[in-house]
Amino acid sequence: MTTALAAALLAVPAWLAAPVQAQTSDATGLINTRDFSHANGAQVYTTICQGCHMPAGQGARGAGEYPALASNPKLAAAPYVEMMVLSGNGAMPGFKGQLSDRQVAEVTAYIRTHFGNQFDEPVTDADVKALRMTLPGLADASDD
Repeated sequence: MTTALAAALLAVPAWLAAPVQAQTSDATGLINTRDFSHANGAQVYTTICQGCHMPAGQGARGAGEYPALASNPKLAAAPYVEMMVLSGNGAMPGFKGQLSDRQVAEVTAYIRTHFGNQFDEPVTDADVKALRMTLPGLADASDD
């Protein structure tokens, strides 16, 4: 029994045993853009989101817990994703001041149609602008 207890205590959790790959300085999604204001949804995801949610949207655990976006039923509601991107939640910062309505719409659509998600209803910058106007403190933030 002591041996089994020692083995259980020494076992490495699966999330620690997963292979880790360092990101090179040219691995951002902005390498082929003029500046960040022109970044599309995929580039926004690659540059901002994947550092925590991982390249395949599988999420991560470490210093914090970063929810998986892959096959996530919560993403069926586009306003949920838009609101998370705009205002953040918990340790996740909001990007209301950094992203335009178009970029929020595009990254929302990107997340909802990748990583095993098949929520392909269109998301427009008008949708994001309307949501932004209803959220306290967000109405005066950036738009196109």
